[in-house]
Amino acid sequence: MTDASPLGALAKVAMRDGPLPTGAAWEALMAEGRPVLFKGAASDWALVKAGKSSAAEAADKLKSWHSGDPVVVYRGELEIGGRFFYTDAVDGFNFKATREPLSPVLDEILGTIGDEGAGAVYIGSTDADAYFPGFRAENPFDLGALHPMLTAYPGLASLWIGNRTTAACHYDYSHNIAVAAVGRRRFTLFPPDQAANLYPGPLEPTPGGQVVSMVDFTAPDMARFPRFAEALKAAEVADMEAGDVLVYPAMWWHNVEALDVFNVLVNYWWNAVPAYIDSPQVTLLHALLSLRDRPADEKAAWKSLFDYYVFGDPARPCAHLPEGAQGPLAPIDDVTARRLRALIMRKLQR
Repeated sequence: MTDASPLGALAKVAMRDGPLPTGAAWEALMAEGRPVLFKGAASDWALVKAGKSSAAEAADKLKSWHSGDPVVVYRGELEIGGRFFYTDAVDGFNFKATREPLSPVLDEILGTIGDEGAGAVYIGSTDADAYFPGFRAENPFDLGALHPMLTAYPGLASLWIGNRTTAACHYDYSHNIAVAAVGRRRFTLFPPDQAANLYPGPLEPTPGGQVVSMVDFTAPDMARFPRFAEALKAAEVADMEAGDVLVYPAMWWHNVEALDVFNVLVNYWWNAVPAYIDSPQVTLLHALLSLRDRPADEKAAWKSLFDYYVFGDPARPCAHLPEGAQGPLAPIDDVTARRLRALIMRKLQR
């Protein structure tokens, strides 16, 4: 890996050889709660093999699987250094988004190879099943073998395609399996407890749907963001080559750099919870509305209730109640989730 990081020497993500574990071994891996890099675990993929032959061959493969539907394309000038972010005044974005046919955009990206003055071109998160229906057949990934729930709730598979671009440091509330299918990638990851040291940006709008760190990893301003030095102590780096697979838990912050002139990342977002369980991000937003600006003693009292009802043993709040009286305190199923959601909506519409 020749691309030096301006962040200096950081701890490396744990590395293992061979395919991803399955069954009990996969459960044990997830219980560790840390990122792990599996070298060459997707080396048999058709797209990986095509990319190792040439960027043009990889692009042809993508075209062969494409549904024909337009894709979302992001473009930024050379000056942004491939980092899709806010303007300096944080009053907009430093890129433009359009919806266009895939094939000409792939040709455009190929045309930037060797052009030192080319800007950044990026096809953002693109649903594999909707836009590349032939992809899974030639690039198999048996999620059901990893965890039984992934058979019923397989999550979302997305493709990210571009030249040398950077996704600013952010978190996802799903677990992630990321495959460097074409080109090299560098992930710089931070555990969830480093959020304050990463200086999160606005909740809305965001460059890509998730809150991002305001720190520019290519030239961190340590005077403006001094706690970033503490975050770096907890950071882990995964330098990925084509065919490598990175597994990392939900809520880990990650900065993602595409290091080659043509890159494709495939990622699988998933949670080991049923689809009827709502996103905690919505809860966070409502907590800002309902809790943050209350007096400190009230917030402390509510924290105790949240610990009791939400973050503690889920069996405890209903253990002393008859089954018929437990309501949403009982284990949530599809029916209970619909009723609870309806109750919340009635409360919000008061």
